[in-house]
Amino acid sequence: MTAMALKITTPLQVVVEAADIASLRAEDASGGFGIQPGHVDFMTVLSSGVVRWRGAAGPWQFCAVLGGVMLVEGGRAIRIACREAIIGDDLHGLETRINAQKDAQAEAARSKRSQAARLHTRAIRQIMGRMATTGASPEQAESEIFG
Repeated sequence: MTAMALKITTPLQVVVEAADIASLRAEDASGGFGIQPGHVDFMTVLSSGVVRWRGAAGPWQFCAVLGGVMLVEGGRAIRIACREAIIGDDLHGLETRINAQKDAQAEAARSKRSQAARLHTRAIRQIMGRMATTGASPEQAESEIFG
């Protein structure tokens, strides 16, 4: 086998459809890896990052993916399904964009955890206050406050 076909899709469009792929590099939770023609059937969940591929004599091409699932079939077809994909010629620019997206997602997760902790603390304070004023058990106080 000398070449593979690559298809990268989002829920709304086919972003990349290429034939004659000689090699591909991507990243999952275990780290970076490469795929060449003849690779065994393979399926993995991709991390947000930049997928790179090239033809036998061509330059590297790049597509930033925000997570996704990659499937290698028969050593000659690679399919990637992801939430969002961005084609670009500038590897550094795509990596910067992906890192900014990862940072934004991490900040959103931290904010949600902080908000959940504040709500939990408020609920505990209400239960303790009810217990102190009525002499109710924790279960009774919780039931009175939250129904």
